[in-house]
Parts: sequence; structure tokens; C-alpha cells
Amino acid sequence: MQDTQENTPRYSVVVNDEEQYSVWPEARKLPNGWRHEGTTGTKEECLAHINRTWTDMRPLSLRIAMGDA
Repeated sequence: MQDTQENTPRYSVVVNDEEQYSVWPEARKLPNGWRHEGTTGTKEECLAHINRTWTDMRPLSLRIAMGDA
């Protein structure tokens, strides 16, 4: 029997300068403007982390303009 966890793709939580979050395959180079947030795991684990962390969906520049940053 093959170990399914070994074949499960791993992802990283990434964030951009506007503090918008996404998941990115660990094996792929990040696109310009994105950095690793520090969380890794399965896609579902990363998405769950984003759901807990990213509570204000407005871009940082909008929050600053509104005086909420």
C-alpha cells in the first residue's frame, strides 16, 4: 500500500504587499510581489489558516486611506 501523505502536494501560505493571502505550491518559485507567510501544509490546511487569519479582505492601501490600518 502506498503512503498517500507522501504523494499529497504541499503548499505555503503567501502574502503580498497589500496583505492579501493565497496558497502556493511549495515546489514552485513565488511570483514577484509575494512572500512566504510562514504556514505550510496541505491545501486544505493552508486555506483553513487563511480563513482564520485574513479577517479584513480590504487591501492595505484601502485600509490606510480609510484610516483603519
